[in-house]
Amino acid sequence: MNFRNLSFRARLTLVAAAAVALAVVLASVVVWLVVRSQLRSQVDNDLRTRSAEISSGGPLHLEQFPDGHIYLDVHRDVLAGGGFVQLVGPNGKTYRTPDESGSLPVDKRVLDVAKGQNKSFITDASISGTDVRVMTVPVANSVTGQHFALQVAQDVSSVSHTLRRITLFLLAIDAGGIAIAVALGLLVSRAALAPVRRLTRTTEHVTETRDLASRIDTQGTDELSRLATSFNTMLAALEQSVDAQRQLVADASHELRTPLTSLRTNVEVLSREGDKLPHEERERLLADVGEQLAEMSALVAELVELARGEQVAHEPEDVRLDLLVEHAVERAQRNAPQIEFETKLEESVVHGVPASIERAVANLLDNAAKWSPVGGTVDVTVGGSTVLVRDRGPGIDETDLPHVFDRFYRAPSARGRPGSGLGLAIVKQVAEAHGGTVRAQRADGGGTVIELELDGAGAA
Repeated sequence: MNFRNLSFRARLTLVAAAAVALAVVLASVVVWLVVRSQLRSQVDNDLRTRSAEISSGGPLHLEQFPDGHIYLDVHRDVLAGGGFVQLVGPNGKTYRTPDESGSLPVDKRVLDVAKGQNKSFITDASISGTDVRVMTVPVANSVTGQHFALQVAQDVSSVSHTLRRITLFLLAIDAGGIAIAVALGLLVSRAALAPVRRLTRTTEHVTETRDLASRIDTQGTDELSRLATSFNTMLAALEQSVDAQRQLVADASHELRTPLTSLRTNVEVLSREGDKLPHEERERLLADVGEQLAEMSALVAELVELARGEQVAHEPEDVRLDLLVEHAVERAQRNAPQIEFETKLEESVVHGVPASIERAVANLLDNAAKWSPVGGTVDVTVGGSTVLVRDRGPGIDETDLPHVFDRFYRAPSARGRPGSGLGLAIVKQVAEAHGGTVRAQRADGGGTVIELELDGAGAA
């Protein structure tokens, strides 16, 4: 089974279950080791006590029985609690009590103790299939001075039996703990992945229905709740973007319908009656067609600029705002020679996209020139990251001020003037893309003041 092929819920369940199971197993191992240490410690303490009693009870006696064997003579009180005693000489020869038939194994460590070359130690051994714990200590015959190794053994079958029972008991606990861990893992994964399931259902619903109004119910402030909140924010942004696109298409179709109808009518008249029309009438129709084509070209260009939204064609850079405005004023002066542009430009640097900023400034200047009377003056001021443009036209009506930056909005007084109603909407878009704002207000003494402020932090 490939772990990567499992579902996220299955992987989370396995990880949670494995973590709990590992904790249970480790706890069981620790318990088993502690119990084993305690039981063996009791046996070892008993062996030390008996060894001390035997070695300090006087000279060790070796007696030769009638059968020719030499046996170890140990006081019976020492062995009253059970046990096994063996004496090992430096040559490896062993001596036991008369009633012992088995013998303890003798290795190099035991011989080193018998020779006085090693200290006491405790080890495990077996006598006739019986598990024993053996204490080996160095002793010496106080009469002859000969060194021996005294081995005192204690049967640990009861300890082994107890450890086996504890092992089975702990294994049962481990099995139950693992089963509970799996169950808890399922519950935890189900609860933890509830926001993910809601996110998945919402995503699938949006994919199938294209309904961007769907939202995920969020509760809490954990990571998954924050993910759901971010997803809702993304859906809201997408919904707003799609609505804006739909509105743009609807407004564009509405704005294009009238000039297209007029253009088609004029072209049909020219096509059908062109040769029969008087020269003046024919020239007038051709002029109308040219004007309508120019208006449509400008409208389409502004639609393309507006549809780009906040996307920029170039990376933001440091821009000398005063120099950029100066160039824009020179072009506006050439396009509107009947208007006088007065400038007050302080050195200013902002961070943004030069082409976008220049387009916004140009739109402000064109709008001011359009509303200014012949021979009028337009004031252009640059200070910090702000551009102020003031005309001395009739000014914007108070009822129109909240809508002057809306797409395709044209005040009643502007219906007879050229324009598509997109110029100031583009200015607002550029300002927002650069983290700034744009405001319009009636000027003291007549006219309109529009303030474009760029925060200088860079394009969004």
